[in-house]
Amino acid sequence: MIGPLLRRDLGLLLPGGRGGAGVLPLLFFLAVAMLYPFAVGPDAQLLAQTGGGVIWVAALLAAVLPLEKLVTADLDAGVFDQLHLRGASEELAMASRLLAHWLAFAPLLLLATLPAAALLRLSGETLRTVLLGLLAGTPGLAAVGLIVAALTASLRGGAALAGLMVIPLAVPILIFGAGALSRPESSGLLFTAAISLGLCAIAPFSAGAAIRSAREG
Repeated sequence: MIGPLLRRDLGLLLPGGRGGAGVLPLLFFLAVAMLYPFAVGPDAQLLAQTGGGVIWVAALLAAVLPLEKLVTADLDAGVFDQLHLRGASEELAMASRLLAHWLAFAPLLLLATLPAAALLRLSGETLRTVLLGLLAGTPGLAAVGLIVAALTASLRGGAALAGLMVIPLAVPILIFGAGALSRPESSGLLFTAAISLGLCAIAPFSAGAAIRSAREG
């Protein structure tokens, strides 16, 4: 069952897919990287010192953009009711949606980090740390986004509320992920990966419970 669910979810969420956010997260991410040097000036040392943190903030904000399309449309269309009738639990559906959500935005952001690093004049070592941090942290961002999207799917104005809720909940990932740039050891990356792993473990159950409550309520 997970295979057909994942294929369907990827078709919805990937750029160009029906109901997906398209390339908006990627364009937003690149726009931040292009505009930041204009805001702080052409000082190469300043850009190198702050560019990694800017990439992390841009990645966090870009991850918020697809939330409106993540759960609400399927909940309104009765898709989760149909899946329940076919024996697919809400937790299974949310596990598939979590993986599809990450695949739809994270690899594109990782690729976009390369030109963004050039614009921000990051060193090779800083770029490596940023890429490893995003690889460890984006699953957690996807998990937080899924949980919040499921919790707010049945609320009026839920999309705006979801964006406001995701940012503070994702702050621990941002702190350790961006903090790894200032530490020679790998503890920041390990903490980022641990937080992401924990969030990914609880996301299908938390989001599934929220969807079940919205579906039955």
